[in-house]
Amino acid sequence: MALAEFSPCSYSRSQTLTSNLSSARSIAIDVHLFHRPRFSLRLRRQLNISCSVAPSQIQLPPPTVRPADAANKRECYGVFCTTYDLREDDKTKSWKSLISIAVSGAAGMISNHLLFKLASGEVFGPDQPISLRLLGSERSYQALEGVAMELEDSLYPLLREVSIGVNPYDIFEDAEWALLNGAKPRGPGMERAGLLDINGQIFAEQGKALNAVASRTVKVIVVGNPCNTNALICLKNAPNIPAKNFHALTRLDENRAKCQLALKAGVFYDKVSNVTIWGNHSTTQVPDFLNAKINGIPVKEVITDTKWLEQEFTERVQKRGGVLIQKWGRSSAASTAVSIVDGIRSLVTPTPEGDWFSSGVYTNENPYGIAEDIVFSMPCRSKGDGDYELVKNVEIDDFLRERLKKTEAELLAEKRCVAHLTGEGNAFCDLPEDTMLPGEL
Repeated sequence: MALAEFSPCSYSRSQTLTSNLSSARSIAIDVHLFHRPRFSLRLRRQLNISCSVAPSQIQLPPPTVRPADAANKRECYGVFCTTYDLREDDKTKSWKSLISIAVSGAAGMISNHLLFKLASGEVFGPDQPISLRLLGSERSYQALEGVAMELEDSLYPLLREVSIGVNPYDIFEDAEWALLNGAKPRGPGMERAGLLDINGQIFAEQGKALNAVASRTVKVIVVGNPCNTNALICLKNAPNIPAKNFHALTRLDENRAKCQLALKAGVFYDKVSNVTIWGNHSTTQVPDFLNAKINGIPVKEVITDTKWLEQEFTERVQKRGGVLIQKWGRSSAASTAVSIVDGIRSLVTPTPEGDWFSSGVYTNENPYGIAEDIVFSMPCRSKGDGDYELVKNVEIDDFLRERLKKTEAELLAEKRCVAHLTGEGNAFCDLPEDTMLPGEL
């Protein structure tokens, strides 16, 4: 089987809506509200394209280092070009230092909801100024400008800088958070293996860019599907960033599971806790009712319909996205954005005592017997410092273990399918069945 690898053409077309933060307490900005925005267009050399003629020749390209002459020239735009000193502004004296957040797929529907939540202070707090770095494509560049204009018109005081561009090496520079929403949707007739390869190449390139230019402590949340394996590809291409810093988004699945348990029990969903989504973000995912609680009581003591829990509950969570598409004609965007916010807040806010949250994380040294070296959704706790620890006191019975093995097997098969993108040699696809979630079709 001949396999081809390529890295997308890397070129820089970026415009920065910036406040030129000179220190944690001072910002320099200039206002030119009516000036026509200017663009800096620089062509970067095309990355090598290598096509293997035999599986034995497949190799991971060497780590990409940003060229020394690739200095990023940014220009301000509109209201983001105002000049003043934060030290003279009583309102901002207690603010924290600016943090940089990179968002890929920034012109897409999910980002259209997410960016305004970030800019409003809902995510990082009312005293946390932010810089938004928005990554798109040549096709979406005008849409990125439109997004920037809407952010400008929203007058968010915490939004101090906005950059837009198509080159991840520019957009990811010094990023402290990277929210990777952008991925190719699955087209008609496309096999899952094909989607893994196409999107895997995107996330391999973005992993290299993060490795080259992002903060060494950057936290990465992969949303683009198949998100578990995309996160694995990304972290494998970013060896200078701790693998623990990469997450695959399974929080929407957790939120859906909480909603279904609340509906069945006749309570509001804030009474539901300790819900875990195990495994892959696919129809093999395992919504865990064994360890979940309602009003602090084990779910199985509140909902005694075992058949419903073992069959209908799981199916409802897995197929919720497909039902939404049938009703509305589009996949979930707003609720996905909310779940990204929930996922970030779970990392920057101490987890309530006795509770936990779900996230797809690297499995090395996990306490559950899950195979190592994959990204698998598991129960996590955080002290609010951006880091997390796996929850140890979790019950796993025979029913749950059987399902964990199935989703584990799927992720191991996906890993083999993208070996050419993770530096592990020959790629071999033996996916057991097509388990893509309805929203990915």
